[in-house]
Amino acid sequence: MSGHNKWTQIKRKKEITDKKRSQMFSKLLRAISITAQNDPNPLTNSSLRAAIDRARENNVPQDNIDRSIKRSSETKNLERLILEGYGPDGVAIIVTATTNSKNRTVAEIKKIITDHHGKWADPGSVLWAFTKTDGGWEAKFPQSISKEAMNDLIELVNALDDHDDVDDIYTTAQMESHNE
Repeated sequence: MSGHNKWTQIKRKKEITDKKRSQMFSKLLRAISITAQNDPNPLTNSSLRAAIDRARENNVPQDNIDRSIKRSSETKNLERLILEGYGPDGVAIIVTATTNSKNRTVAEIKKIITDHHGKWADPGSVLWAFTKTDGGWEAKFPQSISKEAMNDLIELVNALDDHDDVDDIYTTAQMESHNE
């Protein structure tokens, strides 16, 4: 009986690992597709070259990379989004996403944020709290929050990260809280 239980635990862990790997591959390949839309040649498109390098670092098979580049010339409808909101204790949040359906993605991200006690923000109302650095966003004014709020924020970030269209998530929260 105990062997069966151990096998079930191993199987469950493998399923979780495989799901996370699949989501990561999807995000990396979507980034390749979007950067290849204007110029599918990595020798002349430095953004594409960087996206391919990130995919290779994460062991994405070359066939998948090639198909993603080819698909980009066939489908020109992928769009990058910058979405804004507020999380627990008023922490500013930026979510970057790549989608083929802006309305669907915005609605789903908005629902995730509100389901985790956050608030949707109008475009530009959160961006002021960040500076753009090397393709990402960095908080100008890092914010300390309570342990409870940090736990809630981690749940929110995990839920956002599980969404297939979400590429990156940035917050103004400091990882170590000074409030007890």
